[in-house]
Amino acid sequence: MIQLARSKKQVSKKRALVTQTDPSSVFAEEYRNIRTNIEFSSFDKEIKTFFVTSSNPGEGKSTTAANLAVVFAQHGKKVLLVDADLRKPTVHYTFGLNNVKGLSNLLSKQAKLDEIVMETRVSNLYVISSGPTPPNSSRLLASQSMDDFLNQAHDLFDLVILDTPPMLPVADAKVLMRKINDVVFVVRCGVTEIKDAQKTVESINQAKGNLLGVILNDKKQKNLSYYTAYGD
Repeated sequence: MIQLARSKKQVSKKRALVTQTDPSSVFAEEYRNIRTNIEFSSFDKEIKTFFVTSSNPGEGKSTTAANLAVVFAQHGKKVLLVDADLRKPTVHYTFGLNNVKGLSNLLSKQAKLDEIVMETRVSNLYVISSGPTPPNSSRLLASQSMDDFLNQAHDLFDLVILDTPPMLPVADAKVLMRKINDVVFVVRCGVTEIKDAQKTVESINQAKGNLLGVILNDKKQKNLSYYTAYGD
């Protein structure tokens, strides 16, 4: 498990990009430690794509995905962060971008890739927002267009990170697992119920996904100098 401790002040800042606004903080260092754990989680292949999910809404997956994208970009990788949560997107809010066109337009063949990739203020980091909410998000994510997009993205970027819907309420993340094997699972301390976390891990295992790590979000610690990140 990867553990990420936060203070009450940090918890109150929704979608805070601490890795960009305060890169020398202990919180930013935690994300860098998580980045290192992810890089070393697979010994026999380079990780080119992974998605970040949770059991239910409100557990910190989108904030985690955004901050991980920043620290990988700061490390020198050309990173594409994709808002694959077509139902309740947040990535465009996080980076102060528009959501006029995005992934849903691309998958429904209403836009081309170069029309929806947006630069951010972080060097090496690019974003694709969700686009307008479609009536059939699971079908779009399961489509051949999604395969084509991932193949294109792999040619253009060193790393593709997808922020997906939570696992339990909808099928979207499970659909994506048929295309993307590597998963980062975010659990929120005091919010995520044990039974829901167990169901999520079971779903990942049943789909033969590769669980890169579990991030324990909002873990309170008495001494901020003892923040740790670890993997097993």
